[in-house]
Amino acid sequence: MGIKTYKPYTPSRRYITTSTFDEITKKKPEKSLTKAKKRSSGRNNHGRITVRFRGGGHKKKYRIIDTRRDKTGIPAKVVSIEYDPNRSARIALLSYIDGEKRYIIAPHGLKVGEWIQSGPGSEIKVGNALPLSEIPEGMEIHNIELVPGKGGQLVRAAGSAAYILAKEGNYAHVQLPSGEVRLINLKCMATIGRVSNIDHEGVVIGKAGRSRWLGRRPHVRGVVMNPVDHPLGGGEGRSKSGRPPASPWGQIAKGKKTRKKRKPSDRFIVKRRR
Repeated sequence: MGIKTYKPYTPSRRYITTSTFDEITKKKPEKSLTKAKKRSSGRNNHGRITVRFRGGGHKKKYRIIDTRRDKTGIPAKVVSIEYDPNRSARIALLSYIDGEKRYIIAPHGLKVGEWIQSGPGSEIKVGNALPLSEIPEGMEIHNIELVPGKGGQLVRAAGSAAYILAKEGNYAHVQLPSGEVRLINLKCMATIGRVSNIDHEGVVIGKAGRSRWLGRRPHVRGVVMNPVDHPLGGGEGRSKSGRPPASPWGQIAKGKKTRKKRKPSDRFIVKRRR
């Protein structure tokens, strides 16, 4: 695992960096755990663009990931660590002793040939999934459930980790990577360790074409548009327009809180993110 640089035989090559992919042990995915992935290109079920600047990109197959870790008490051997085009983290292929195979989000440091397990009473080691009630305070965790049995929803991006600060009543105080401290039910499952591919943050895209491979189209600034297309558009020559930054629909874009009302889940937030 590391960052690879290139000899600058073209101007863009000077800045491009990629992952070395040292940890990857298998190139082709498990066929039984993949399915076709239809690209939405930022459009909703009516075909209207709801997310701008999306489209194109390389064709991908979706890998079915087990975020629930609900095969309680059944040991599994790590068969391979693989690349997943749908996420920043690496994935690990597990083979359970009953013959079933599943993918999980690979934690940092997990090696091929290791045995891992999930459920209450499992050993405290990297890759094992346990209820928060059984995980010691201060331990790095990821793939955390918000509702018991629903599957991990929090802390799944490359290199991220959360920490249990304290336990009180039926809840654990969990510090998330954003700095937010949140109350999470002690029955919720979490996986021990930090998410793999910790060098992902250091990868430099380096050229426009590489963004297009990822399905990201050019992002156009509002100030260079016409007044009909954006509140910041128009003016003779370069113009800052004198109004605060806004979305194409006039919503303030920087600094101003735009949230309409409190959500029911807000009561579980002990401390807001940084």
